[in-house]
Amino acid sequence: MGSLRIGTCSWKYPSWQGLVYSPGVTNFLVEYAQKYPTVEIDQWFWSMFPGSEPKLPDPRIVVEYADSVSPAFRFTVKAPNSITLTHPYARSQNRLGAPNRNFLSPELTRQFLATLEPMKPKLGPVIFQFEYLNRRKMESQDAFQERLGALRTTLPQGFEYALEIRNGEYLNASFLEYLLEKKWQLVLLQGYWMPSVVELWEKFADRIRQFEMVVLRLHGTDREGIEKETGKAWNRIVESREKELADIAGIVKDLTGSKNEIYVNVNNHYEGSAPLTIERFQKFINR
Repeated sequence: MGSLRIGTCSWKYPSWQGLVYSPGVTNFLVEYAQKYPTVEIDQWFWSMFPGSEPKLPDPRIVVEYADSVSPAFRFTVKAPNSITLTHPYARSQNRLGAPNRNFLSPELTRQFLATLEPMKPKLGPVIFQFEYLNRRKMESQDAFQERLGALRTTLPQGFEYALEIRNGEYLNASFLEYLLEKKWQLVLLQGYWMPSVVELWEKFADRIRQFEMVVLRLHGTDREGIEKETGKAWNRIVESREKELADIAGIVKDLTGSKNEIYVNVNNHYEGSAPLTIERFQKFINR
């Protein structure tokens, strides 16, 4: 049998009091880790700021997080966007700006990984998340794969590297074969205009089963809308996706039966409250 870890995207939400946290909690992560076996750290993704060098994790914070959880706990960590953005974010969609000189930089990637050493025994996949790559940013899927391949050959052993793309047309049979060949683990995103995980499973189940590790990230389709509806108080379901959850649970059960290592990372923006989504999802898993 494979393994399954279900957790949330980040954990620093006071509105989870009563769902995850007790009144007056001082260290959210310590209490979180008593309830869930994994969490996604996305705070280090935001690393590119105008007029400054890329910001890498503070070693003291890495140690603090590692010391807050048990040996069995696993973090998934998003690599800095200073590595995965072809260009800095632009205020106008029509203005691209100068290329990011650190895009897929082996040197910066190794520096980042070195900061994670204190939590390495408790580290799951390191996720390289790419934005939608239009033709101005990346001329083709082949060009993207060539750049990725150059980076992959430089990455140190001892880490699991997982890849998330937001180009739906790239998620095809040849791309999955490429990831398998280069030993990238697979991230599938539910939301943000990407093909449904269920749809991708129907097309590529045999290939998806071949990955040693699969990360399913459950996000919504309307981030701003759900923030407005919840008022950023993430303690209730405001957009039920029950049928979708049931279908994804069936995929997860198939994968864990195929000896895969599975992470399900649930975002508040998926239904309005990641902890409540996990409760609902777990019921489908247990059926």
